[in-house]
Amino acid sequence: MDGEHLYTIGELARRTGLTVKTIRFYSDSGVVPPADRSPAGYRLYGLDALARLDLVRTLRELGFDLATVRRVLDRRVSVPEIAAAHAEALDVQIRTLRTRRAVLRTVARRGSDPEEMKLMHRLARLSAEERERIIHEFVDEAFADLDANPEFVAMLRSAVPELPDDPAPEQVEAWVELAELVQDPGFRASVRRMAEHQAAARAEGDRTGLHHELTEQIRERVTSARASGIDPASAAARAPLAEIIALYGATFGKPDSPEYRADLLTRVETANDPRTERYFQLLATINGRPPVPTLVPVFDWLVQALRHHPAP
Repeated sequence: MDGEHLYTIGELARRTGLTVKTIRFYSDSGVVPPADRSPAGYRLYGLDALARLDLVRTLRELGFDLATVRRVLDRRVSVPEIAAAHAEALDVQIRTLRTRRAVLRTVARRGSDPEEMKLMHRLARLSAEERERIIHEFVDEAFADLDANPEFVAMLRSAVPELPDDPAPEQVEAWVELAELVQDPGFRASVRRMAEHQAAARAEGDRTGLHHELTEQIRERVTSARASGIDPASAAARAPLAEIIALYGATFGKPDSPEYRADLLTRVETANDPRTERYFQLLATINGRPPVPTLVPVFDWLVQALRHHPAP
């Protein structure tokens, strides 16, 4: 140590701006070990202590714990490596804080009680995998052991909630409602009935997939009838109803008959659960997509028309 100037803790404190107590703590922790002792037994530090203290202060300000700081100083891990890991940890903290903010805004807007707030916070903190598992468990229960429409089942499985890292209050609220909906026994039973109806149709040879085009054609016909003020119970509803049944018949290979109308009524009543439409509306809100156009008034009209006109 000959020729090298040694510093007391007080001198290090004046040069670094750290307190004597802080430097003594780092010294006791082995982060900044003394280079020597004075004749009176006081700790003395070399020039490297200044550099180490400067690095320690920087790392601590960045949020590294003391054990990590010691590993960096001992060169057991590089600064870039620990910085990358710490940045990743901060990303998780930021996402958590954003989610908490969204939950609190939702609570404020809804005037939630403590139990509802706890539920929202718990559901909002679930990982993407956990949210997906909730949906898949719902689909598994509804369609288990049934040969239902595979394209419809695949669509349900792929339509999973993708809550963003910085969700808006309405997205948190939609996810909470969706999680509650898929656990509702009544809704589960309703979807199970849809699955059973699909399985029965497939047992009779129906191998058609999804029917987006058919649905839009029916929407167009019913919307036109409603716009014209046609009551589904009136005689005027017979013509548009016959057109609609012809569209169904062309898709499924069925002629118009009292039996087919009765079967179609069951099909539409089974599918026309407003909760099903709400399910997809909530998914759209969570995933930041445009709202799903409602079909409930369309199928309500069709159900009433089929009930009042059971024969061609």
